[in-house]
Amino acid sequence: MGLVGEVLVHIPERQGTEAFLAYLATPGDPLPVGTQVLVTEYQPPRTVYVTSLI
Repeated sequence: MGLVGEVLVHIPERQGTEAFLAYLATPGDPLPVGTQVLVTEYQPPRTVYVTSLI
């Protein structure tokens, strides 16, 4: 199981969707593909930390 995944984030200012590398904000079990997430931190240029939205 990998430590990094990919998320697609809607960016209204750019009128589109962009891909980011995603790490779990709190290490633990990996999230299944298709899980809706909340971005808790952004590190330029393309890294985010996420938690499960539900």
